[in-house]
Amino acid sequence: MRILSLNAWGGKLHSPLMAYLADVDADVFCLQEIGRSPDADAQWLTYRDAGVELPQRANLFDEIAALLPGHDGFYCPTARGTLFDGERPVASEFGLATFVRRSHSVIGQTLGFVHGTYSHDGWGPHPRARNAHCIRLFDHGSGRAITIAQMHGLRTVNGKSDSPERAAQADALLQLIRQVWPGDEPLVVCGDFNVLPDSITFDRLAELGLTDLIVSRGHTDTRTSHYKKDGRFADYMLVNASVDVSQFDAVAEPEVSDHRALVLELS
Repeated sequence: MRILSLNAWGGKLHSPLMAYLADVDADVFCLQEIGRSPDADAQWLTYRDAGVELPQRANLFDEIAALLPGHDGFYCPTARGTLFDGERPVASEFGLATFVRRSHSVIGQTLGFVHGTYSHDGWGPHPRARNAHCIRLFDHGSGRAITIAQMHGLRTVNGKSDSPERAAQADALLQLIRQVWPGDEPLVVCGDFNVLPDSITFDRLAELGLTDLIVSRGHTDTRTSHYKKDGRFADYMLVNASVDVSQFDAVAEPEVSDHRALVLELS
């Protein structure tokens, strides 16, 4: 089984992103920063906030779903706000997407907020709401079940240091995982956590027997050349002792986002 985690950056690097997702042959895709705008006519929209403008692929979820016809897709929005087609406002959603190869049976799942609640009438105040999606699959090739959870952690203007909100986020993530994971089988937790390697988040996740594969395997960067700031850690992949890791990488090339793709292959 191959599991990929990636913050897709709203599809800003659309062509290399789509080519990579088509070629990577993952069984499970855990994707963050995915948009969906059912009423959009244009392929590209613009996000505007406090003087910042960012291009966003209007219907990235639908495009990836079409790219992966052998996978079932789950869309998990955090908010519904306004993007712009020129000066025309367009309602759009923003959130997580999980794609699972149909040869694997989804036998349990839960979705919930780890910070804030769903905003239906705008992107919401900072730090904005964040969610997590947890699925339990039966892998017919290995004859056993595995639980996989992904999260997009909250972002603050003060950076990635710990805060009461981040401690509460970690506790909420644990509660969601425990709703699905029975405790005696493989567990993988991944995503763009928006925290530093010394975060209390990892102390909390260690309660489930999880070990981070980024720092423990010597990776010092989960960003690409498109990220110009300091603090090169954001994305993580953790496993428990029941996961038999064959290969793991924070992929430097190709660059398909300002985040690196994390790819885990299980024996």
